[in-house]
Amino acid sequence: VVKNKMIGLEMTRFEFLTGMLGSAAIFLMPWAGFGQIKKNKKGKTAYLNDDAYLKHDTGGFHPERPERLMAINKMVDQSDWNRNLLEINAHDVDLDIVSLVHDREYIEKVRRECETGYSVLSTGDTNICPKSYSVALKAVGGVLNAVDAVMNGKAKNAFCAVRPPGHHASQHQGMGFCVFNNIAIAARYAQKKHGLERILIADWDVHHGNGTQDIFYHDESVFFMSTHQYPWYPGTGHFSETGEGKGRGFTLNRHFPAGAGNLEILTVFKNDFLTAARDFKPDLTLISAGFDSRKGDPLGQFLIDDEGFRELTKIMLEISHINGNGRLLSILEGGYNLEGLSQAIHAHLGELSKA
Repeated sequence: VVKNKMIGLEMTRFEFLTGMLGSAAIFLMPWAGFGQIKKNKKGKTAYLNDDAYLKHDTGGFHPERPERLMAINKMVDQSDWNRNLLEINAHDVDLDIVSLVHDREYIEKVRRECETGYSVLSTGDTNICPKSYSVALKAVGGVLNAVDAVMNGKAKNAFCAVRPPGHHASQHQGMGFCVFNNIAIAARYAQKKHGLERILIADWDVHHGNGTQDIFYHDESVFFMSTHQYPWYPGTGHFSETGEGKGRGFTLNRHFPAGAGNLEILTVFKNDFLTAARDFKPDLTLISAGFDSRKGDPLGQFLIDDEGFRELTKIMLEISHINGNGRLLSILEGGYNLEGLSQAIHAHLGELSKA
């Protein structure tokens, strides 16, 4: 249960979003078949996908469902640039690495509740099944494989098609369909294993990445930037939220009302985010790539189109070259219209593959 101070409501993310948009939207999303990804030994862009991620069963017609990845895989399999991708698979991860971000007590709670048959995580509105704990760990492990591939020069950049998503998960709480914060763990892992000093995270999901913001709110080594709809779930991300203590000035929120599209979002990325990144000089650039900010998504009211995502990708690639030699990882967050999700990622991943 989440309390949104802006509108005075207490409800789950699913109730909040579908209540405002109409629950019928969930049942109108197209279904897609599963496409097999060709394996390649070499490629400039790494692509993380694995059948293990399909085993996170959210039940019924839940919007965060396995068919999201099936649709993405089918699109990638049919793309012209498929042969240029380096495929990366899931991998188990040591709990010591997960605990770089999440409390041990929370990690154990997730394990216990999944394995004992809970259908919803007790800390928030995140549907789970008995296999969700192991799948969430494999999502983290796969992302860390992608970090290593980029840092070791096997890939220039990477797109990680993982689930469950992560940007709403804080140190001690999963919520908003998220279990472990994949992108936050990737940042801490890159600092610990590869000795990086400054990491930039840009989040273009329609929903504010409150978990990622909370984790790094007092930290000057990770710059968190976000565009999102406001007021909207989870009710955080006001422009006045800029960090605290040593982290003051290293959180940058730019929120917009429903109806914002290419003009508004691209202007912020080109001006505010690019300017801040030039001053920050990140060693590694990460994207919380939520495609529920695309037009036609049932859980968002932004109007970004596929050309907009292509331009956003170009800006993020420019940021990655400021001080990081083009090192960039993009990690899937939201996006629930299957056709729209596939088309937006086609533009995004296609641009990454040309870098």
